[in-house]
Amino acid sequence: MNDITLRPPLPPFTRESAIEKVRLAEDGWNSRDASRVALAYSLDTRWRNRAEFAVNRDEARAFLERKWNRELDYRLIKELWAYTDNRIAVRYAYEWHDDAGNWYRSYGNENWEFGPDGLMTKRHASINDMPIKAGERLFHWPLGRRPDDHPGLSALGL
Repeated sequence: MNDITLRPPLPPFTRESAIEKVRLAEDGWNSRDASRVALAYSLDTRWRNRAEFAVNRDEARAFLERKWNRELDYRLIKELWAYTDNRIAVRYAYEWHDDAGNWYRSYGNENWEFGPDGLMTKRHASINDMPIKAGERLFHWPLGRRPDDHPGLSALGL
């Protein structure tokens, strides 16, 4: 392993390190910077996101670029569901609108697998979109990282 490619926290995960890994992933995705976020994935990462598949880091980055060009004002909250030595399961919700101003809350679950360097080698995501009215939104922080004092999914009753 080359220290330059290490992406802590590294497996095997503890409850605390799994929670940290989930929050780091949330922070990255809330940046909406596809090139930066893609660095968390191995060069040969394998993804299933809804019905779309990516088979390497470049395809994952391209997917993220398309996603954030379509899902505007994107705000995400992730929560640890379960973990083992090198795997983490999360549940999440995110809010976004399309270019016509229609708002959605998307709910999902992800299963992640990591290499010893802490890079994600596998990501399996299942997601459902629910149309919401702008007044039903729950994620109101300024674009970017969710503030530490903003409630998580459980606290919001999601």
